[in-house]
Amino acid sequence: MSETPTPNKKLIAVCGKGGVGKTAFTAMTTRVLLESGKAGKLLLIDADPAMGLPNALGINVRRTMGQVRENIIQTARRGKKEEKVQLVDMLDYMALEALNEMDDFALLAMGRTETLGCYCPVNDLLRGTIETLSKSFDIILIDGEAGLEQINRQVMRRVDTLIIVSDATSRGIQTAALIQKMAQNEKVIQCEKIGLVFNRVLGSEELLKQSALEIGLEVLGYIPHDENIAHHDLVGKPITDLPATSPGLAAVRKIIENSVLK
Repeated sequence: MSETPTPNKKLIAVCGKGGVGKTAFTAMTTRVLLESGKAGKLLLIDADPAMGLPNALGINVRRTMGQVRENIIQTARRGKKEEKVQLVDMLDYMALEALNEMDDFALLAMGRTETLGCYCPVNDLLRGTIETLSKSFDIILIDGEAGLEQINRQVMRRVDTLIIVSDATSRGIQTAALIQKMAQNEKVIQCEKIGLVFNRVLGSEELLKQSALEIGLEVLGYIPHDENIAHHDLVGKPITDLPATSPGLAAVRKIIENSVLK
């Protein structure tokens, strides 16, 4: 059963090869959405186990959905019926405990899971809880891993806009092509629109555009190499605190205005 979106709700997922700047892009997108005045109630979901998004936003996460998952598994293993019943009744409350609410947005971090193995019923339970929770928000922005399975398995079964971030390398473009195949041919996740963003670009835009056309992807925009972003990453300052004149931020603003806020 697929999730039925509410009117005007926007679900946006960001993915791509590791190290291409997905999290920085997501953080800048957060700032652009808030500054646009069109974000409404904004929910950010950090679906990457590396959990870089809280750092990029300058947030300390108290609890993750991974920890909630561990509680469910450990309780199930103990086999006490009363605890299991109580756990199901408390699931929504536990999810709310993992929701970090700021003044302008909320953040839900998936985090790492310590218990290995397939726990599909648990994942389905948590995904259902997240989908229910998400109905209270107008825009949901997901910072994901390179693949799409984790978004589908743990967070959402569908998104409106899938933004693939790539650097200006053949490996990045190959990963983008793989993600496109997973979404369009293998239907790993349902999505209405897929687009490619090139990050840390130093010229060669026409060549990058041609490479994207060859794999059948629309280019949503190009983000230039930005020393401001590199400096914030180096010293650990939140990406959302970039100066207003940052060329990278300006490029993200143009991308989001044309592809999400239109």
